[in-house]
Amino acid sequence: MFDDDGRRGYAVDSLIAGGCIVSGSRVKHSILFPRVKINSYCEIEDSVLFPSVEVGRNCKIRRALIDRRCKIPEGTVIGHDAEMDKARFHVSPKGVVLVTPDMLGQDDVYG
Repeated sequence: MFDDDGRRGYAVDSLIAGGCIVSGSRVKHSILFPRVKINSYCEIEDSVLFPSVEVGRNCKIRRALIDRRCKIPEGTVIGHDAEMDKARFHVSPKGVVLVTPDMLGQDDVYG
């Protein structure tokens, strides 16, 4: 949405569904399902974001599966510190992080 230096949204080697917004962020080697919104200054890499996910500003997400309707709070870091991830989310033996609304304390997101 922005075309300013340092705030240009782009996706490289990724699949981006219709209805997604990548606003001043970088998406690399990832899949974004419909209605995903990524706010400014985020880095998303090697991840899958399911429908209706919203990522707050200044987030870093790597090697993660983000379940539908999750709202990732501003400044959240996922997939960069294995011990922190294991304390909050499910981490596979190969280091892929699964994030669900329940893990984020978000109730009634499917209602």
